[in-house]
Amino acid sequence: MRIQALRSGIMKPPQHDLLAEISASLKVIPERSVFVVTSKVVSIWQGKCIPASEVSDKDALIMRESERYLPRESVPGAWVIHTIKNNLLIPSAGIDESNADGHFILWPDMPYEAAEKILAWIREKYGVKECGVIITDSHSGMLRRGVVGISLGHAGFSALNDYRHTKDLFGRELKVSQANIPDSLAAAAVVAMGEGSECTPFALVTEAEFVRFCGVKCEPKTPEQELFSSFEIPPAEDLYAPFIESVEWKKGGTKSNGN
Repeated sequence: MRIQALRSGIMKPPQHDLLAEISASLKVIPERSVFVVTSKVVSIWQGKCIPASEVSDKDALIMRESERYLPRESVPGAWVIHTIKNNLLIPSAGIDESNADGHFILWPDMPYEAAEKILAWIREKYGVKECGVIITDSHSGMLRRGVVGISLGHAGFSALNDYRHTKDLFGRELKVSQANIPDSLAAAAVVAMGEGSECTPFALVTEAEFVRFCGVKCEPKTPEQELFSSFEIPPAEDLYAPFIESVEWKKGGTKSNGN
């Protein structure tokens, strides 16, 4: 697998033409590539930016933008407000002030649909048939310092490579193993794109033989695979439900607009 981070011009809030920047940064996209774009520039493209001067209470904004949240005082050091948004556990509802030129940049609207829109444009402009798109952000995992990339939305390839009912090296049947492709590629690409002033909001993933390309949305192949085959998991069914559901979440101001 190869990952190439791509430099762009500075995309300034409150709004900027993302597709023009992609055109300037990338002349050719090979077949069977995955184009990766950071959520911040997608949000700027959508105009999801609020001047900081217009926000008197950032915490109230976070609560408004979340589906569920934990009050700041629930967190050691009161560093963040933990939130759930688009079926993801993320601090501050994903709201960011870095590289924002005096704005609060919100998460993109409808990230899966945004990925599909970018994919349709890439297919037409670059004349490719098998291609994928991932919209990324960074988050911090439990019991680890530092951030890693995650996928907010993707299109054009199967999210899960299913190893269930296959055999391991010693002939034992695998019962639950599935590989998360969007988050795995997002983590690798975000390392290449950087977290500071690199001005590389795009990346191109090539030679990833494990990616199974499809149309826009990929569904489970057979009825037998449908059970436990959704990419997103309701919080109450998640393996980490004992941790997620053991605290008293407050209702935020938005509903999920993920997949």
